[in-house]
Amino acid sequence: MSEQFFEEEGARLAALDATGILDTPPDPAFDAITRLAAEYFNADTALIGFADETRYWVKSHWGEALREIPRQGSLFEMILASDAPCQVPGLHEWARSAGHWKQVNDRNFAFAASVPVRSSERLILGSLTLLYRHEHRSLTASELQSLENMAEMVSAQLELQRLRRICASQPARHVQAFRPNTEAWPRSADLRRALERREFVLHYQPEVDLASRRIVGLEALIRWHHPDRGLVSPMDFIPAAEESGMILPIGDWGLAEACNQIQVWREEDPRHGSLRVCVNLSARQFLREGLADHVETLLMQSGTSSRQLGLEMTESSLIPNMGTAVEVLGGLRSLGISLSMDDFGTGYSSLSNLHSFPFDVLKIDRSFVGRMSDGDQPLQIVRTIIELARVLGMDVVAEGIETRDQYRLLRQMGCRYGQGYLFAKPMPAREISHLLRLPGRVLPDPECAPTAYVA
Repeated sequence: MSEQFFEEEGARLAALDATGILDTPPDPAFDAITRLAAEYFNADTALIGFADETRYWVKSHWGEALREIPRQGSLFEMILASDAPCQVPGLHEWARSAGHWKQVNDRNFAFAASVPVRSSERLILGSLTLLYRHEHRSLTASELQSLENMAEMVSAQLELQRLRRICASQPARHVQAFRPNTEAWPRSADLRRALERREFVLHYQPEVDLASRRIVGLEALIRWHHPDRGLVSPMDFIPAAEESGMILPIGDWGLAEACNQIQVWREEDPRHGSLRVCVNLSARQFLREGLADHVETLLMQSGTSSRQLGLEMTESSLIPNMGTAVEVLGGLRSLGISLSMDDFGTGYSSLSNLHSFPFDVLKIDRSFVGRMSDGDQPLQIVRTIIELARVLGMDVVAEGIETRDQYRLLRQMGCRYGQGYLFAKPMPAREISHLLRLPGRVLPDPECAPTAYVA
């Protein structure tokens, strides 16, 4: 073997070791991917495996249980040699001639399709493989791309685990330097006074159909009009509201205000009855007892149709009590309310939990959208989320669209909806009313317009 091979193999093994993945217990995040792949491609078995010097070790499987396979003569060797996906019809004969992968032959698998799983440096660490008991046609180019997108999900999970290992190994000696001042503004009394004085307001940012640029919905975002400090960003007061418990009355006000505003717009023009306004729920709001009953009461009091209200929550607000979360989401869903997972991809293990939650919409976090021009991997992550939403029958909304390039890329990848400053900034209800009067609620073309729409 050449010196170059040993150098590349050394780098590959070092990258594999950095993940800490070998000989670890089963992981729900990887199991969710193999299940998704098996169900999507109607395969008898799907597996994720990684290869060290001598063996191909199966990290996750859906279907037939495979554990450990000699690396020499395996499908992984074919992928590593070609640096590309492989498809093997007549797998019985191939397994016999290879003299390895005896487990595959013993289970009478007849066809295999396998794609590489890569590190952030694009080194091949393992593979995602589909196995069929009966002869199967070769995957089309589009199907192979979908399988590669799922392999990118594996890569993203590997990188997340690698970063967690780094964080866990770092000393915490500098934490004190970043500890917030316990007397920092705002205090609970400031927030209570602001609520009593009606200093909180809602701004709304349009969600648009990326193909037609038609406004299909609005996200309600809370702001604080402080008499001395001016317009205060939620980043500067929501954490304090969460900590003090004031987020509950503030959140109740926001929900009621959004429902009332929906009715105002509907009365202005009955055609706005198709418009949905989405409101963010904090962790405390979501876990409060009787949330579905409370929301139903607000809808009845305002006369708002449940199909015009959407609720958004982050995965971190659901994880502390999965059983309760599923029950609460089911109660909200039964009202006919649209449910969105906000900031998708930034949670602890989004994919492994996604099957459990009855969401209608995935919102791609702005951090992924903003990095799409940084290289192939960020782009693949966004493409994978879009593909995942399609497979699960969900809509997908890209957040934080700020450039024409991002707009074009998202349309090319099949992302249907989006929001961001390229189209319109968050603005008060009276300014949104001007936008809703545009013919067909269609915003100016960002490809032609010099700036985002500002009423």
